[in-house]
Amino acid sequence: MVAPTVRVQVEDFDVAAEEALLTRGRRDIGAVVAFTGLCRDEDGALAALELEHYPGMAEEEIARVAGTALARWPLAGLTIIHRYGKISPGDRIVLTLVAARHRAEAFSAAEFMMDYLKTRAPFWKKTHRVDGAQGDWIEAKAEDEAAAARWATKSSDPAQ
Repeated sequence: MVAPTVRVQVEDFDVAAEEALLTRGRRDIGAVVAFTGLCRDEDGALAALELEHYPGMAEEEIARVAGTALARWPLAGLTIIHRYGKISPGDRIVLTLVAARHRAEAFSAAEFMMDYLKTRAPFWKKTHRVDGAQGDWIEAKAEDEAAAARWATKSSDPAQ
């Protein structure tokens, strides 16, 4: 089985460079699905989003779930990069790159990873408002939880 690449970092990332790293020298890959999550400005109300995590624990937990994706789908590679610290609107927060022989498993694994990252990854998110008012801690939305719940059964997996 392929080992996933998991990084939790303050620095921005280069999507094209990460894809090149994932696919360099590989001729068995027929599809790469990339998802880049960006910080929204929430209709002009958000000055920044602050993400906190426990170093080591976050990487280990993301790697564990990435291992689940690698066991569930026949993937050729998987890269997950998640930023922490203060992120400004328009900046990148997360990158999920999934390489596979075929697109169906690449899309499914990318959705699986993003549903996990959105709802259960060990990050705490706090808003910083433009007007200076105290920001809120953000919790997963009901629709995000519902999206994540569908992976509990293999019947929801179009690649199976």
